[in-house]
Amino acid sequence: MSIDKKYCMSSYMAFRYIEREDMDFYPGMYHRNIRPIPDEQRILVRTSEEIGREIEKQLGQFDGKRRGVLLSGGMDSAIVASYLPGAEAYTFRFLGGRFQSEELARAEYYARCYGLNLHYVDISWDTVVKHLEPVMRAKAAPVHSIEPQILQAALQAREDGVEVLFVGESSDLIFGGMDQLLGQDWTFDGFMNRYIFIKPEEVLLEPVSMRYVFERYRKDGDGIDYLRFMDEIFSIESSSSYLNAFAVAGMPYYDPYARLKMADPLDLYRVRHGEPKYLIRGLMAMRYPEIPVPDKVPMPRPVDEYFKTWEGPERPEFRKDLNMSRFTGNQKWQMYCLEQFLNMHE
Repeated sequence: MSIDKKYCMSSYMAFRYIEREDMDFYPGMYHRNIRPIPDEQRILVRTSEEIGREIEKQLGQFDGKRRGVLLSGGMDSAIVASYLPGAEAYTFRFLGGRFQSEELARAEYYARCYGLNLHYVDISWDTVVKHLEPVMRAKAAPVHSIEPQILQAALQAREDGVEVLFVGESSDLIFGGMDQLLGQDWTFDGFMNRYIFIKPEEVLLEPVSMRYVFERYRKDGDGIDYLRFMDEIFSIESSSSYLNAFAVAGMPYYDPYARLKMADPLDLYRVRHGEPKYLIRGLMAMRYPEIPVPDKVPMPRPVDEYFKTWEGPERPEFRKDLNMSRFTGNQKWQMYCLEQFLNMHE
C-alpha cells in the first residue's frame, strides 16, 4: 500500500472515491472499492415482465424475515416496494417536508397501494453532521452526500426490528437511466469534462491529474467507450456508498436490480428520445397502471440549501481564490466533506 494524500484528494474530487485501491490518505488506513456483481452471476432479462418475475423471485428468499424498503418517489424503489406488501417503508423527509414535497406525496401513494407501513426519516443538517464522521471513518475516505442519511435510515429501521432493507440503487446503471451521460456519442475530452464531478485543478492547490483513468477507455483516436467507463467506474462509486453506510449501521440490505443484466443491447435511440429505462418504465406501468410513470429523480438531499451561505474551505490544501458562487451544492459538499475528513486526521 502507498500513502499519497494529494492523489487521494484529487481522486475524490474527480470521482467521489479513491480510484486506486493501493493508495490511501494516511498510514494505517485502507479503503476498499466495491465492485458490481460479475456478469456471469447475473440473470439475463429481456422484457419488463421478466424483470418483475425475477424481482419477485429474489425477494421471496426473504419470506419470514421482517422486511423494509427505502422508498422514494421514483420508479425503482416503488417497483421493489410493490413486491413487499405489508413491509416497513422508509422515506426521507427534509426541511420539515418543504423540500421536494411532490416526492413525498408519491411515496405516500405507493405505500397506500401496497399496504406498507410508512416511516419518515427526518433529515436536517444536524443529523447529517452527526452521521458524517462514522461513515468517513469506516470508509477511510470522504464520502458521498447520501451516506449520512442512508446511515440514519438504516439505524431507524434496525431500531424498528427490520431484518433486511431493500433498495433500488442499481437500476439506473443497468437499465439505461443515466440519460444525460447516454445522450450522445462523446469525444474523449467531451466526456471527461462532462463526467468529472470537480476538476482537481480548480479547487486544490497541488492537484494530481486523473486523466489516466479516462485513457483506459479511449478508442478510435478521439473517442471513448463511455458505456464501459460507467459500468466500471461509476458503479464502484455508487455501490460503495450504499455498502458503507449499511455496514456502519449493521443493517443487511439487498438490491434486486444488481443481480440483473439486459440480455439485449441498450437501445440508445429510445433512451435519447424520451424513454430512459424503458424496460423499468414498462414494469412501473404494470405495477401502478392508474398513474403516469414519473420522471427519474436522484435520491433527494437539499445540498443547495445546506451550503447557500458557506464561504468555502479554509484548509491550506485548497486554493484561496475560489469563487464559491460558481459551484453547485453537490460540489460544495465534496469540498466541505474533504475538509472535514482532513480535519479528523490532522
